[in-house]
Amino acid sequence: VQLQASGGGLVQARGSLRLACVASGRTFSTSYPMGWFRQAPGKEREFVAAANYNAGATYYAESVKGRFTISRDNFKNTVFLQMNSLKPEDTATYYCAADPGPQNPYSDREWVYWGQGTQVTVSS
Repeated sequence: VQLQASGGGLVQARGSLRLACVASGRTFSTSYPMGWFRQAPGKEREFVAAANYNAGATYYAESVKGRFTISRDNFKNTVFLQMNSLKPEDTATYYCAADPGPQNPYSDREWVYWGQGTQVTVSS
């Protein structure tokens, strides 16, 4: 499974960005939950959001609830992260992840497939 993330960039505080992650590979299945994590310089990687196979069940970190929305387009093997009302503390490298069935989606140890990351920088 290969994951290709895109959509990062430089944005002012209170602005918006939409990240996308396209999955490919023979072993990928649209039944896989997919998620987003982020890592700021000097900090550990942290959970941002995750969705089950059809985004009927979604999970968010408290810090992004009400501002970020995760969605999927299974026809395009793509998961999105719509980020609104961005804050400087959202600055990080954002990684998408996929797994056949993470027991605890909040833990990065539960996800086996990872994308290369896309940088999001929010200026104040």
